[in-house]
Amino acid sequence: MIDWFVQVWAGLKATSALEWSANLVYLLSVWLATRNSVHTWWTGLIGVVLFGVLFFQIKLYADVTLQLFYIATSIYGWWAWSRGGENHQELPITRVTGTQLLSFFVLGVLVTLGYGALLHNFTDASSPFIDSVVMTASVIAQLLLMYRKLETWMFWIIVNVVAIPLYASKDLYFTSGIYVFFLINAFWGFISWQRLYRSASVREAL
Repeated sequence: MIDWFVQVWAGLKATSALEWSANLVYLLSVWLATRNSVHTWWTGLIGVVLFGVLFFQIKLYADVTLQLFYIATSIYGWWAWSRGGENHQELPITRVTGTQLLSFFVLGVLVTLGYGALLHNFTDASSPFIDSVVMTASVIAQLLLMYRKLETWMFWIIVNVVAIPLYASKDLYFTSGIYVFFLINAFWGFISWQRLYRSASVREAL
């Protein structure tokens, strides 16, 4: 146990400026998302570019692909939250149906297995299947976030649970620790958005 703490401490001291920067900027973006703030998108854009460079350096190629996806969806999400609602008003928080949610889970499993197999067979990717879980769940979560769906937080919880040990195994101890915060934040995001959704539903019913 002592050796493990020594190893973690050494890893934290060796944390690169790139890793620090990517995590701190993305931390701000995630906090803003929990607060249902449109500013989550432009801060997130900066963070994902930094993470894309970081993940390419350590050969987590599924995560690199994910960051490219984030760039495109962040630009759209920024517009959608601001002008994507009825009559180009702010987009409200809504929910997906039970059937849609089940479909997302089934699709996620299939894409994870397929993309993981591709990485395993045709690249030198590290932890291809586990990395693919992070990528696939993140894609679904991001799509739901773009449309301000409450269930986005369910998939962010999955992402964080898998990412914490994955990044620790790659000696990204600072990033792994930040993802512990992201996990807590995802639970809080679900609770916070659920309150906002219910409040809006009550106002519409009056």
